[in-house]
Amino acid sequence: MSRISPLNWPVVRQLRDGDAFARGRSTESRKSATMQGRIVEADRVVKSVCPYCAVGCGQNVYVKDDRVIQIEGDPDSPHSRGRLCPKGAASEQLVNATNRVTEILYRAPRSTEWQRLDRDRALDMVADRFMEARRNGWQDTDDQGRPVRRTMGIAGLGGAAMDNEENYLIKKLFTAAGAIQLENQARI
Repeated sequence: MSRISPLNWPVVRQLRDGDAFARGRSTESRKSATMQGRIVEADRVVKSVCPYCAVGCGQNVYVKDDRVIQIEGDPDSPHSRGRLCPKGAASEQLVNATNRVTEILYRAPRSTEWQRLDRDRALDMVADRFMEARRNGWQDTDDQGRPVRRTMGIAGLGGAAMDNEENYLIKKLFTAAGAIQLENQARI
């Protein structure tokens, strides 16, 4: 039979093979019969959670040669049951983006250049500024002399990209530091 014969058309093959609903081998082309999924080549599968919103959908991250090759929904996840939204399904592009920043960059005030920082120095800078803002905005008492023991120098804004546990811990941290200006994207 020639390659362009009408007998080779998928609909004709369906009818000839008794596959009226196109769910059998009659709808497969030679090319699709030899194809295999990207996940077949993976060295290992790592369980993860989607980074985009607070739902926390489970993900299976397929790794080959220490590089992510595919991310799919985890069917073992109790609430997402293997499904991902379009952003979660495209998170492999986030991981493998060529322009992804993978180191800590700092631009000093009034500077036009970015400089690389190591993690310890960056964390020390954040902690120093946090404590200085807390100290500079501290109030022991209000205008009427009532004890308030709070700081107005720190505010926090949580977001949907963090899950409930992260938002809970951030709220505890800011409250323990004396901050009262705390808000979350979910309330706004």
